[in-house]
Amino acid sequence: EVQLVESGGGLVQAGGSLRLSCAASGFTFDDYTIGWFRQAPGKEREGVSCIHISGGTTAYADSVKGRFTISSDKAKNTVYLQMNSLKPEDTALYYCAKRPKYYGCSLYAFRYDYWGQGTQVTVSS
Repeated sequence: EVQLVESGGGLVQAGGSLRLSCAASGFTFDDYTIGWFRQAPGKEREGVSCIHISGGTTAYADSVKGRFTISSDKAKNTVYLQMNSLKPEDTALYYCAKRPKYYGCSLYAFRYDYWGQGTQVTVSS
């Protein structure tokens, strides 16, 4: 059974940092792309970043470039999202998701087939 479990969210002041984790199980980690998405109340789900595990290819939304860094630990089947210089507009529920096998990075949510339950990030001003 495919499972994606996010953790690491919380409340932080503007300018602070958080590291989100996405622990994956139930599939061969190396063959897949994992993406991070976020959804704020009243807004559509937005692609934040993605990584193709074996190839190392990454992508970022313009709104987070230079502030967020995605990485993976193959030994732990875990993808991380390091978020620095956080802004109040980064406040959202953050999800990780998996694309079907062998597909590369994309920031379009409809291209992902399995999703975690999300972790809340709140940035105070």
